[in-house]
Amino acid sequence: MKSTEKPPVIWLNSLLFIITFGVAVIGVPWYAFSHGLSTGLWLAMLGTIVFAGISITAGYHRLWAHKTYDAHWSLRILFALGGALAVQNSALHWSSDHREHHKHVDHDEHDPYSASRGFWYSHIGWMLREYQANRYHDYNNVKDLQQDPIVMWQHRNYLTLTLLTAIGWPMLIGWLLGDMLGGVLLVGFARLVINHHTTFFINSLAHIWGKQTYTDRNSARDNGVLALLTFGEGYHNYHHIFSADYRNGIRWWHFDPTKWLIRACSWIGLTRNLKRTNPYQIERARLEMALKKAQSTIGSRCADSMARIQAEYDALVERLREYYQLRKKLFDARAQALKDQMHWPTVAELQQQVTYLRRAVSAQKRYFMTISLA
Repeated sequence: MKSTEKPPVIWLNSLLFIITFGVAVIGVPWYAFSHGLSTGLWLAMLGTIVFAGISITAGYHRLWAHKTYDAHWSLRILFALGGALAVQNSALHWSSDHREHHKHVDHDEHDPYSASRGFWYSHIGWMLREYQANRYHDYNNVKDLQQDPIVMWQHRNYLTLTLLTAIGWPMLIGWLLGDMLGGVLLVGFARLVINHHTTFFINSLAHIWGKQTYTDRNSARDNGVLALLTFGEGYHNYHHIFSADYRNGIRWWHFDPTKWLIRACSWIGLTRNLKRTNPYQIERARLEMALKKAQSTIGSRCADSMARIQAEYDALVERLREYYQLRKKLFDARAQALKDQMHWPTVAELQQQVTYLRRAVSAQKRYFMTISLA
């Protein structure tokens, strides 16, 4: 019989979250009304939120946990310092937990912050009690990161780095702006609470609120509102099926500043080997979800309609495959033409075929979506 007794409380974590939250929601407003907070402090808080947040999304998450790109040592040092400032454990520990989450998503026994156990547990509850006591951290799933001297330097010196950044930095800002207590309250406490809970939203809300655009094999959701709060991490359904992609928001209109930063850094040599998912796989996943939704809605009520939708789906997937194969031939022909001018006529012919197929695929896709959603 399974025991219903709750694990022991982790008092260090609990006190950290209780004290920082209490000071942020009571102490900061009181100080703001009674003493005032300068524009400089507000700007410093905003800048610190961005630095710590991006260090988690671009550093801890997309660089180290998922290895979606490679980064210059200078950028890795910045992310290591920003990660300590975010106070979310070392990059090694964070990445180990996160890889377990992806490997066992929604499975209560192995997923460290399984959303199937409810909002509170996945948001913060998993850190308040010894739920992971039986899981010894030998870091076997992050052996690759143990070869990174910067990751290991941060891991060994995490407490010192956290004290210097999370406490020392707000005090320095307050001293420079002539308001030490204001700096500690706003850049220290309020900033930390904001960084914590916006990150925690990805473990909780992003598995509850939003659309399952690409897969329904797990609880992850795509949510543009959460993307605004988390530097692009809100496109979580996409991320859980294509976690090796350095992007979370793949459309040009998707708000994903983490993606933009990684891409911009590649232009000046700070990042390289940016991994992207094959667009055919992305489109096929979207269409497969549309087919599933149609099957769920129509079911056995109208066998003829479902048979027509299935036939359109099969034809569209085949046409998509042809299109992306031809597009690859076009890219290869262009590369060859740069070396040998004799290949340019072939490029022109392939370009015409690609244009024709793209229009055909677009029309076929619109028709499929129309009948599947009818």
